[in-house]
Amino acid sequence: MKRAFVTGGSGFVGQRLIAALHDRGVEVVAMARSDAAVAKVTALGATASRGDLADRAAMTTGMAGCDVVFHAAAHVEQHGKLAEFMAVNVAGTEHALAAAREAKVARFVHVGTEAVLADGKPIIRADESRPRPPKPVGPYPKTKGLAEAAVLAANAPGFATVVIRPRFIWGKGDTSLLPQLVDAVRKGKFGWVGGGHYLTSTCHVDNVVEGALLAADKGAPGEIYFLTDGDPVEFREFMTRMLATQHVDASRAREVPIWAARLVATLTGWMAKPPVTKTAIALIAHEVTVVDAKARRDLGYTGHVTIEAGLAGMGGSN
Repeated sequence: MKRAFVTGGSGFVGQRLIAALHDRGVEVVAMARSDAAVAKVTALGATASRGDLADRAAMTTGMAGCDVVFHAAAHVEQHGKLAEFMAVNVAGTEHALAAAREAKVARFVHVGTEAVLADGKPIIRADESRPRPPKPVGPYPKTKGLAEAAVLAANAPGFATVVIRPRFIWGKGDTSLLPQLVDAVRKGKFGWVGGGHYLTSTCHVDNVVEGALLAADKGAPGEIYFLTDGDPVEFREFMTRMLATQHVDASRAREVPIWAARLVATLTGWMAKPPVTKTAIALIAHEVTVVDAKARRDLGYTGHVTIEAGLAGMGGSN
C-alpha cells in the first residue's frame, strides 16, 4: 500500500487511521468538507481533498492513484430522520464505491458496525454467519446494513471490497459518545437500563485501526470481519471504569427497567432529541457480544491494545 484515501478522516477513527498510515510511510489523501476538517487531517500528515460524500466527482479526483479506500465516514447519531441517514450512510457509500471504481482503486475497506444485527433482542456471541435482521431497530442500524450490503455487492475482480465490524469503539480522543455520556452523568440524566449487569464486547479505537489495516493488506474479497478487544466484559463495570477516567462517578446512577426505557423511547420517538431511543436500547440495554475468531485466524488480528492499557491511556481506570 503506497497511497490511501480516507473518508471521515477528521473523525475519531479516521484521525487514528491517518496517523497509523502516515507512520507506515503511506501517502494519505483525506476527504474534508470544512476548513476545520482540512486543518485536522493536514496536521496528521494527510493531503486534504475538499468535498463530501455527495460529491462523487471530487472523490474520484481525490482517489486518483490510490491503492486503497478506507470508508470511515458515517452518520452515527442514534436519532434523526431516516432521510438524513440514507443520504450519508447509503447514498454516500454508493457514491464512494462508484468513485473508487472510476478511479481504478483496487481495494475498498468499509468500517461497519455490529449495529447492523440490532433487532431489539440480545446479540449473543454472534459471528459473521449471522444474517442481518429483516427489521433492524432504528435508522442507524437500517442504513448501515444497507451500506454494508452495497459494499459487498460491489465486490468484483479487480475491485476487492472488505467490511470490518468493530463493536463499541472507545478510547482517548472520542469526541462523540464519551462526551455525551459524561454530560448525562453530570446532569443526573444517566441511568443503567436493565441494571447493566450483562456482557458486552468492546473495541478500542487503535484495535479498529489494526483491523482496518489488516483488512486492506489481507482481507478476503467480499468478506466481513468482526473486531473486538477479546473476551467480553460486564457492561456496567466497563462503563463505570471508562467514565472514571473522566473523573465522573456513574456507580450510583439510578437503574431503569428495560420495559420503562422502551416505553419512554416509544412515547418520545417524535422528538428531535429524545431522552432514549430504541436503537440505544437495542445496543446497550442487554448483552451484545460478537466473536472475532475469523479476523484473528485469517488476518492475524490480535487486538493489541488491552482494556487495561486503553483505560490507562485515558487517564487511569480508578
